[in-house]
Amino acid sequence: MLWAGLVFGFLGSFHCVGMCGAIALALPGAGQPRGRYLLGRLLYNLGRVSTYAGLGALAGLLGQSLRLAGWQQGLSIASGLLILLLVAVPGRYSGRVAARLGLDRGLARVKQALAYFFQQPTYRALYLTGVLNGLLPCGLVYLALAGAISAPGAAGGAAYMALFGLGTLPLMLALSLTGQLVPLLWRGRLRRAVPVVASVMAVLFIVRGLGLGIPYLSPRPAAPAAATVGRPAAITQCH
Repeated sequence: MLWAGLVFGFLGSFHCVGMCGAIALALPGAGQPRGRYLLGRLLYNLGRVSTYAGLGALAGLLGQSLRLAGWQQGLSIASGLLILLLVAVPGRYSGRVAARLGLDRGLARVKQALAYFFQQPTYRALYLTGVLNGLLPCGLVYLALAGAISAPGAAGGAAYMALFGLGTLPLMLALSLTGQLVPLLWRGRLRRAVPVVASVMAVLFIVRGLGLGIPYLSPRPAAPAAATVGRPAAITQCH
């Protein structure tokens, strides 16, 4: 279900516009030639995609370790339940959880580095700005990572999250180039649609894990090969 990352990224990009649109509009480099300006905005967005892919690889490794521990059948179900849990928990509690886990200090360093690179209009600085922006707390990214856990290994998790990032790229890049924000009314409606889309994806993950025998959607798990008892080879006598 790697395609789910791309679909979720595209639909979730409307949420990104509302939450991170101000950062995209305030990127340095105004007044540059059009080609240089376009390349800088593209590198910023590719920086976000790079971070998402790296996080996805870690999620894929976690999922692989769970499969090796015997969670092959229930991993997709667990991913779906985790997505539903993230949808149900209000976003305002994420800061409290980060503080309890000691992540607030690391987040402060990320913001400090982000402010430093944000003042430099170089290609390298714009790319690193995107990389660091991908590390900022975002409920949408957490939802995508919950799905990446059920991807096939580190490569699958990286691919899932890279597709998620690429799904957000068209709208975010268009925002950077045109300087237009989605109207406030539509922004609110689209942000409210994100939990609905995430819940639908969660149900799909759960149905797939149940192995109901539905082709492509919920195939039955492969039955283990029956052990065959070897018979001794027939002894032929020449006398």
